[in-house]
Amino acid sequence: MAATQLKPCLVLLLTFSVLAFASAISRNRIKSLNQIIEVNRKGPYIGLITVIATEEDAFFASGSFKPDPKFPFIDLSGRRFRFGVVRGRKVVYVRCGEGMTNAVAATQQMVDLFDIKGIIHFGIAGNTNNSMSIGDVTIPNQIAHTGLWEWLNTNGTLDSADVAQLEIGDYNVPKGNGTNLLGHIGYMEEEYYSVAGEPNVAESLLWANISLQWLQLASNLEGMKLEQCVNSSLCLTERPKLVVGLRASTSNI
Repeated sequence: MAATQLKPCLVLLLTFSVLAFASAISRNRIKSLNQIIEVNRKGPYIGLITVIATEEDAFFASGSFKPDPKFPFIDLSGRRFRFGVVRGRKVVYVRCGEGMTNAVAATQQMVDLFDIKGIIHFGIAGNTNNSMSIGDVTIPNQIAHTGLWEWLNTNGTLDSADVAQLEIGDYNVPKGNGTNLLGHIGYMEEEYYSVAGEPNVAESLLWANISLQWLQLASNLEGMKLEQCVNSSLCLTERPKLVVGLRASTSNI
């Protein structure tokens, strides 16, 4: 009898807990939406995005970011969007986290919710060509995502639409007949959806072009003097340089 009476009580308690939880989420969303409306009245902003904590720490340590005294940040979907100024320019900054999924989610969220006139993604380059050295800064004019690929065995046939192919046998050591059981890889174009295109119709894209206006602004930075030393005991062997116009690529591999 007691067990029979207990079941309705448990159901009522669970229902009340769910409703209370949903109510709290709803209140938080309303609060966030009101804050977004408020900060957008001060826009437009330049969006700033980094990936890892090391990059964020260096950015804050520079002292160039001055937080907004009234709305220093808004927490959305686990990320902290910070508002302030850098050398008199209004900015919204977020650390997106590693991986393409995080980069896309944070960037799309920033563009959709805030009054953004452009985005600058900055941070550490994992690799460069021989013209660049550690400490150099590059601002690319095109960016490709090279993470969309298929890996086939030695007898597999790659798609003729692939934009690039990698024969693993070409890198055998010592060099032999070029056959390798790891086969080959074909790189594919992205399906790109844009506000300038037809809705729900993708454009094939390999190289994404940086805005011409922003590139012209960046070109004015070439020749600027960059610091060679972090402190008296930590210096680069040569003075670093800033280069505008190289191509860049990124992927999760």
